[in-house]
Amino acid sequence: MYGHINNMPKLSNRDKILTEGLRVVHERGYAGASVRDIVQAAGVPQGSFTNHFASKEAFGLEIIELYFANSCEVIRETLRNDALPPLRRLDAYIEASKSRLNRDSMRNGCLFGNFTAEASDHSAIIRERLVEIFAEIQESIAYCLRAAVAAGEVPATIDCDEVAGFVVSSLQGANLLAKAQRSPVPVERFKRILFSMVLR
Repeated sequence: MYGHINNMPKLSNRDKILTEGLRVVHERGYAGASVRDIVQAAGVPQGSFTNHFASKEAFGLEIIELYFANSCEVIRETLRNDALPPLRRLDAYIEASKSRLNRDSMRNGCLFGNFTAEASDHSAIIRERLVEIFAEIQESIAYCLRAAVAAGEVPATIDCDEVAGFVVSSLQGANLLAKAQRSPVPVERFKRILFSMVLR
């Protein structure tokens, strides 16, 4: 795919393993995706995996970072985008999350939620990184809510940190249900209740 069109740089084996490995793990789960599945999808020799990653756990951490890099871009464009009214930013963030899930008709869910359910019992380092990522997302939501208070969009009495924690946990739960039901309805219900009842 790369290297032939418009002189685009050719992906290294390591990049191929990460890009295709992220897709395979997202589709099949961390335990369900073997190293063989990952290297076959990447079209590289099996030895390439051990050349680039000390373990499957090390690889798992790297694909979490790759997925988080995309999340950070969404956060910059929505929750931390001071050019937009605060509640519109929060709405856009939830819609972006829903769109990301919808790319595969809700089948794969959120990678962070999947790893939390599947890998956090078996890997302390993955669990700790997920806790840090959820805290970073929560802080960005709290930042947006503080801006909403300052703009008079929500009552000054709301506890921004508590509500941000509620948004993170509720959205993760809605993502899991959306995955199980193959439907965006749980995310839409969460958003409707958040805006009509919690943030009134």
